[in-house]
Amino acid sequence: MFGQNLEVQLSSARTKDTTVVWKSFHDSITLIVLSSEEDTLELKLERLLQMVFGAMVLLVGLEELTNIRNVERLKKELKASYRLIDSFLGDSELIGDLTQCVDCVIPPEGSFFQPASLIQEALSGFAEAADTAFVSLIVSGRVVAATESWWRLGTPEAVLLPWLVGSLPPQAARDYPVYLPHGSPTVPHRLLTLTLLPGLELCLLCGPRPPLSQLEPQLLERWWQPLLDPLRACLPLGPRALPAGFPLHTDILGLLLLHLELKRCLFTVEPSGDKEPSPEQRRRLLRSFYTLVTAMHFPPEPGQQEEKAEDAAHQAQVPRACYLVSGTEEPGTGSRLVALQLGPRRLLLLLSAQSPTHGLRGLATHTLHALTPLL
Repeated sequence: MFGQNLEVQLSSARTKDTTVVWKSFHDSITLIVLSSEEDTLELKLERLLQMVFGAMVLLVGLEELTNIRNVERLKKELKASYRLIDSFLGDSELIGDLTQCVDCVIPPEGSFFQPASLIQEALSGFAEAADTAFVSLIVSGRVVAATESWWRLGTPEAVLLPWLVGSLPPQAARDYPVYLPHGSPTVPHRLLTLTLLPGLELCLLCGPRPPLSQLEPQLLERWWQPLLDPLRACLPLGPRALPAGFPLHTDILGLLLLHLELKRCLFTVEPSGDKEPSPEQRRRLLRSFYTLVTAMHFPPEPGQQEEKAEDAAHQAQVPRACYLVSGTEEPGTGSRLVALQLGPRRLLLLLSAQSPTHGLRGLATHTLHALTPLL
């Protein structure tokens, strides 16, 4: 506030063991985040604040946040967003809050680019019968398949909607009012969810029609009863993201694949699950490495404003790969992290300590080529 009076913008500060980042939204709401995590970069906390404000708009609407007539009433209304915000602060299995890309899984029968697949056909037919263009199939907060219109949703709602569904307690059906922070921040839509199998939900975004009662049970049975087996095969995909039997090198402990133009990502720490480190540590390592390479090495993602004018001059010199080796004091301990960018795709791998440093780039290139047909 002192800086603002002098026309100085101050966006973050550090103490000996804490990083503080704050951001003002629409000259109305100021959010402040404090992190005592070691070596936290501002990028991670800035994106967290964007997601938190997006969650507030999603469930309360922009009008309530920018035209505050009654603070006490706003406090009560914001309680609806607490569960979603808490899920950003916990140790989530998702990563869309940081990457700003939609967490996805690959259904067993193929890739997103096979529209003739059984699930995709059923999704399109069901959307037409339900009279909405926005339908998706979600397992554990990750998108299995979606209609073209759903994929075209803007940021942050494309990330927030599946995340919201994954954060809510299980219910057979829901009719949930939501605002779209990018597409419709002041006029609410309805988010309808229908549980096909425990953990697997069908989500529709629509206006006043259709009523929830119209969608079940006849419409559900007609489109989804014949597909029970393919749907059951999607259930284990949550944390795994990739179909069973997908060939990955045995040194790979975790991977993050981003398609920066489509704004979608695959994230898993399931490979070689019996090895150290634990899944929680693997997620932490990959999240930290993503933050580091995004802030320090790779250019901003498409659609993001470049913060420095001189960045444009360095576009010809941007790196295509980088790696990080930790725990080299004792042979066979620690981990290897490698990042590779090729066209619109960026791949980050967490590898076991036994993986030789000189082979990191070759392994990453081979893995990226294998994953390219999927995303």
